[in-house]
Amino acid sequence: MKTIMKAALAAGLLFTFTLGTVNEAEAAAKVKTYKNCTELNKKYKGGVARASNVKNKGGKTKYKPYVSKALYDANKKSDRDKDLIACER
Repeated sequence: MKTIMKAALAAGLLFTFTLGTVNEAEAAAKVKTYKNCTELNKKYKGGVARASNVKNKGGKTKYKPYVSKALYDANKKSDRDKDLIACER
Protein backbone atom coordinates (compact mmCIF):
# COMPACT_ATOMS: atom_id res chain seq x y z
CA MET A 1 0.00 0.00 0.00
CA LYS A 2 2.82 2.44 0.87
CA THR A 3 4.56 1.69 -2.42
CA ILE A 4 1.43 2.51 -4.40
CA MET A 5 0.96 5.79 -2.51
CA LYS A 6 4.60 6.77 -3.09
CA ALA A 7 4.32 5.99 -6.80
CA ALA A 8 1.08 7.98 -7.13
CA LEU A 9 2.58 10.93 -5.28
CA ALA A 10 5.72 10.89 -7.41
CA ALA A 11 3.67 10.71 -10.63
CA GLY A 12 1.48 13.60 -9.48
CA LEU A 13 4.48 15.77 -8.63
CA LEU A 14 6.15 14.98 -11.94
CA PHE A 15 2.97 15.82 -13.86
CA THR A 16 2.52 19.11 -11.97
CA PHE A 17 6.14 20.14 -12.58
CA THR A 18 5.87 19.36 -16.30
CA LEU A 19 2.58 21.23 -16.62
CA GLY A 20 3.99 24.30 -14.84
CA THR A 21 6.98 24.44 -17.18
CA VAL A 22 4.75 24.37 -20.27
CA ASN A 23 2.55 27.21 -18.97
CA GLU A 24 5.58 29.42 -18.28
CA ALA A 25 6.89 28.84 -21.80
CA GLU A 26 3.49 29.69 -23.31
CA ALA A 27 3.26 32.89 -21.27
CA ALA A 28 6.72 34.00 -22.39
CA ALA A 29 5.83 33.34 -26.03
CA LYS A 30 2.78 35.66 -25.86
CA VAL A 31 4.78 38.76 -24.85
CA LYS A 32 4.86 41.32 -27.67
CA THR A 33 7.97 43.22 -28.69
CA TYR A 34 7.20 46.70 -30.00
CA LYS A 35 9.25 48.37 -32.73
CA ASN A 36 9.39 51.73 -30.96
CA CYS A 37 7.87 53.79 -28.13
CA THR A 38 5.13 55.21 -30.32
CA GLU A 39 3.73 51.72 -30.88
CA LEU A 40 4.13 50.72 -27.24
CA ASN A 41 2.46 53.92 -26.00
CA LYS A 42 -0.62 53.27 -28.13
CA LYS A 43 -1.46 50.37 -25.81
CA TYR A 44 0.42 51.39 -22.62
CA LYS A 45 0.20 55.21 -22.29
CA GLY A 46 2.55 55.38 -19.31
CA GLY A 47 5.07 52.90 -20.68
CA VAL A 48 6.04 49.59 -19.07
CA ALA A 49 7.80 49.22 -15.72
CA ARG A 50 9.73 46.12 -14.69
CA ALA A 51 8.44 46.26 -11.09
CA SER A 52 5.94 48.34 -9.15
CA ASN A 53 8.58 49.89 -6.89
CA VAL A 54 10.81 51.46 -9.58
CA LYS A 55 11.23 55.23 -9.69
CA ASN A 56 11.35 57.38 -12.82
CA LYS A 57 14.70 59.19 -13.32
CA GLY A 58 13.52 61.31 -16.23
CA GLY A 59 11.31 63.74 -14.31
CA LYS A 60 7.57 64.28 -14.08
CA THR A 61 5.32 62.01 -16.15
CA LYS A 62 1.64 62.25 -17.08
CA TYR A 63 0.70 58.58 -16.84
CA LYS A 64 1.41 55.68 -14.49
CA PRO A 65 3.34 52.85 -16.17
CA TYR A 66 1.94 49.35 -16.65
CA VAL A 67 3.92 46.83 -14.55
CA SER A 68 5.08 43.63 -16.25
CA LYS A 69 8.51 42.03 -15.93
CA ALA A 70 8.10 39.92 -19.08
CA LEU A 71 6.83 42.82 -21.21
CA TYR A 72 9.59 45.12 -19.94
CA ASP A 73 12.26 42.50 -20.66
CA ALA A 74 10.94 42.07 -24.22
CA ASN A 75 11.10 45.85 -24.79
CA LYS A 76 14.19 46.72 -22.73
CA LYS A 77 15.80 48.40 -25.75
CA SER A 78 13.28 51.24 -25.42
CA ASP A 79 14.44 52.20 -21.91
CA ARG A 80 16.93 54.92 -22.84
CA ASP A 81 17.59 56.24 -19.32
CA LYS A 82 17.91 52.73 -17.80
CA ASP A 83 15.48 53.44 -14.93
CA LEU A 84 13.58 50.15 -15.48
CA ILE A 85 10.63 51.93 -17.13
CA ALA A 86 10.44 51.65 -20.91
CA CYS A 87 8.79 54.45 -22.90
CA GLU A 88 7.53 56.44 -19.91
CA ARG A 89 5.62 59.64 -20.57
